[in-house]
Amino acid sequence: MSTSEETKKEPIRRLPEEAYEVMDGDQYPPYVSSDKKIPELTFRAIFLGFILSIVLGAANAYLGLKVGMTVSASIPAAVISMGIMRGILKKGTILENNIVQTIASSGESLAAGVIFTVPALYILARTNPQLVPPKLITVTLMSALGGLLGLLFMIPLRRFLIVKEHGNIPYPEGAACAEVLVAGEVGGAPAKTLFASLGLAGVYRFAQAGMKIFPEEIEWGIKGFTGAHIGADIFPSLMGVGFIVGRRIATIMLVGGVVAWLGVIPLIEFFGRHSADAIFPAATAVSELGVWGIWNKYIRYVGAGAVAFGGLLSFVEALPTIINSFKAVMKRSKNDDGTPERRTQQDLPGKIVTWGSLLVAVSMLFVLPIDNTVARIVSAIAVVVFGFFFVTVSSRIVGLVGSSNNPVSGMTIATLLLTAILVKLGGISGIEGILASLTAGSVVCIALACAGDMSQDLKTGFLVGSTPKYQQIGEMIGTVAAALVIGLVLIMLDSTYGFGSKELPAPQAGLMAMVVQGIFQGDLPWTLVWIGAALGLCARLVQIPVLPFGIGLYLPIHLSVPIFFGSLIREAVMKKFPKGHEKHKPALETGMLISSGFVAGDALVGLLAAFLAYVGVADKIAVGGPLSASGIGGLVLFMVLALYMYRKCCTAEAD
Repeated sequence: MSTSEETKKEPIRRLPEEAYEVMDGDQYPPYVSSDKKIPELTFRAIFLGFILSIVLGAANAYLGLKVGMTVSASIPAAVISMGIMRGILKKGTILENNIVQTIASSGESLAAGVIFTVPALYILARTNPQLVPPKLITVTLMSALGGLLGLLFMIPLRRFLIVKEHGNIPYPEGAACAEVLVAGEVGGAPAKTLFASLGLAGVYRFAQAGMKIFPEEIEWGIKGFTGAHIGADIFPSLMGVGFIVGRRIATIMLVGGVVAWLGVIPLIEFFGRHSADAIFPAATAVSELGVWGIWNKYIRYVGAGAVAFGGLLSFVEALPTIINSFKAVMKRSKNDDGTPERRTQQDLPGKIVTWGSLLVAVSMLFVLPIDNTVARIVSAIAVVVFGFFFVTVSSRIVGLVGSSNNPVSGMTIATLLLTAILVKLGGISGIEGILASLTAGSVVCIALACAGDMSQDLKTGFLVGSTPKYQQIGEMIGTVAAALVIGLVLIMLDSTYGFGSKELPAPQAGLMAMVVQGIFQGDLPWTLVWIGAALGLCARLVQIPVLPFGIGLYLPIHLSVPIFFGSLIREAVMKKFPKGHEKHKPALETGMLISSGFVAGDALVGLLAAFLAYVGVADKIAVGGPLSASGIGGLVLFMVLALYMYRKCCTAEAD
């Protein structure tokens, strides 16, 4: 029988059954066997991954600053890679595609770690004359060193977490990406769906944000209900996020928004409208603030209290898992016998990991933007100690609950608090104490975000049969690539919109700024913060996840409404094709691809619009039109986009 005939009759296009069984990972038969060598870490894979790392990293940075969450780039990157390599170049292996998604997803994870913390330095600089925003080179080096530290700390853990714990620790996103890579060996239809939705979202957003043909936001006051407003930012990305996160999380976010915008804001308006005096922390009377002023001066502190409570609660609840994970990893590392490994078990040499970690740690002393030598040393030590501990924790937790449920905020807040204690014990306070704590927290946050992503990527590689050392090199390439541009993105967005503004709320970074400033200066409106924490406690007592509730409370309801709407589209599709229906899986996968395209296309054009405003040419392309101020017209176009998503999901073909 000829080779071509064998290829045509090849029946298996899925992972082996052992991929989901509890077994010794050394006995697992990967999709590409360990004795088979095919192209993997090639120039085309590196180049494509490098570009995607920059693009998806920048897009996720914008999305995270806007809505307080990022989306995994692994599956979109894998689909794009397969579409370009197999669809356009007519080349490429499954291992090359895995390298592409490995490099690309590291850019998304670095962006998540950066935007959750580093913008806090810009926020504080606006209110503290003694502080200046970090320079571009500082942000670049902090990002790169934090990401590399997380990757280097995670490499020794792979053998235990990925191999020995195979089946016990599922790594859901890693397994899902492996399934996509294997399924992609058949054809390129998923790539067409992703590119089409990306292009559609891009055109929609350019007409909206660039040409100003129809509005970006719709809003209505509720007649007879003073101070109550409802609205929506009609963005494709928010619809896509809603489809991805599902109805439960989207509903909880909306509940938080309803409490704030239909509860607390009207309450403040009701009691404050007859007073001519300003009420702390505002410097203007409530009657003159309006709903957006009340949100900015009061609600953000209430939301920050709920988010902080949720982050710390998730950390405390995960503490047994954290301790057990750390003990298990330390025990396994002591028993490593160092025997020769097959191709699919080859990590980077221990010397590179050891000396690389030391080099990165020492470099922190010269990179952290702190003038006080003692504070810089304390901060660098905190980065290494807390970084190693929380990287160990993050790498295991994402395998159990998924990257979306990784308590990054809680671990970062814990780092801030612990570093603040060390700094204060060293006799350092004020601005220097704020900088020391916040920079340490930023680097640790970046490290644990990158380590968590690397764990998922290494699981994908383990299942499909990649060479770990090549993936580890790819992670480093992607981290450096994203670090080269993330500083430019932050500077441009802050100059154009301002972090913490209505246009760019940056909820996690705002929270970090509030926490560290409150520790060292004690000038926070603690009553509002405690009210938020109490609301978070109420949510927890009725079994509602606190973090999404707190984020909904913190963000304008205009973001929660379209996210909820996107989740309803998913609900409608799943009701039409319930579990067990032959079209359930293809409909859901199509919706996920369209959502990823909406997120990427929207975010990229959003960055383009910010760039055009930054260089002063945005007004020249803003043509406007009869629908430019029409909320109904904007809503109709948003519904057309929703109809496209629903129809594409319903017409998806079963395998």
